[in-house]
Amino acid sequence: MRLNPVLTGMGTYPFVRLTEARRAAEARGVRVVDLGVGEPREETPAFIRRALAAALEAEPVSTYPSSEGLPELREAIAAWVDRRFGAALDPDREIVPTLGSKEAIFSLAQVVGARGDAVAVTTPGYPVPARGAAFAGLDVVEVELRPERGWLPDLDSVPWERLALFWLNTPNNPTAALAPLAFLEAVAARCREHGVVLASDEAYSELWFAGDPPGSALQLGDRTGVLAFNTLSKRSSMPGYRSGFVAGDPELIAALKRFRPNVGTAPPTFVQRASIAAWGDEQHVVETRERYRTKREILLPALLGAGLEPAGGPATFFLWLRVPGGDDEVFARALLDERGVVVAPGSYLGRGGEGHVRAALVPTVDECRWAAERLAATGARGGSR
Repeated sequence: MRLNPVLTGMGTYPFVRLTEARRAAEARGVRVVDLGVGEPREETPAFIRRALAAALEAEPVSTYPSSEGLPELREAIAAWVDRRFGAALDPDREIVPTLGSKEAIFSLAQVVGARGDAVAVTTPGYPVPARGAAFAGLDVVEVELRPERGWLPDLDSVPWERLALFWLNTPNNPTAALAPLAFLEAVAARCREHGVVLASDEAYSELWFAGDPPGSALQLGDRTGVLAFNTLSKRSSMPGYRSGFVAGDPELIAALKRFRPNVGTAPPTFVQRASIAAWGDEQHVVETRERYRTKREILLPALLGAGLEPAGGPATFFLWLRVPGGDDEVFARALLDERGVVVAPGSYLGRGGEGHVRAALVPTVDECRWAAERLAATGARGGSR
């Protein structure tokens, strides 16, 4: 049997290891609160569920969804982008609905670039852009994020002449840092200068807890060579619906429209109709953001009391924290074994993450309170091993 060598040579997806450690602790009878894997667990708002059910009832015959998405959904996305970012998009030429954002992020390197080209990804970070590039046969260049630069990439360190694609993630997973609009302008200018596509993963754009709302690459005055990716998974607590979009340069959107029928990743029509309802409402987003704020206010002081130090930004549903002594995996293991609290070692998230842990604010408010009580009851002992 001849498997793809990219697959066979790839290490275990790091969060599989995290899940295995959690299950082992639970098998020993340890009560666990999982702050490790960043999967939203908020209830999907009832009006969205009703829209989905109504769409199912309205269309008893199931048909293949169009790879370009429903015109009504593209219009709803354009209207949201205009309201949220003040950016006008042509629904027909500048938007494609996607099956969440992960599949579109993974597959972009099959559309942009050719053998011998490279894709730049930031590290520590979400592993999917790098894995998508590897499966597409492109080289991967890691651009390390450093705290002294506000967890933003050093543009002068990038080998621009090698690149076809530059990935940016703002607000950032795992550091929770934001890229200011001026920085997005600078990145886009560098990309245009070298004929590189800028891809901006903005999945956490609606979760912030201080300062102004995060900006978007869609606000740039010149969107030539620019794509932005967003999703309803975090904004509207819809991870299982798999609904998002990619928007930007009409030439790139046209290329995606040629590519996507080959892979069949359009969201089902009934999900698209539920998505129209979700993009059209902001009140549920405000309520979701406030629930995450409450959980942040519960957990952050408790984690700092356990010996961790704040190291990240004010956005996303992640807390990025510096580990005393620097051994993130030892600290995370002790936190799980002694307190039943799972956090993700920063080293799992790539080079530059060492010495940090990431805590995801995804359990319920009550579970967060329990975790905070456990952290307070046991003091800082777990971090010193």
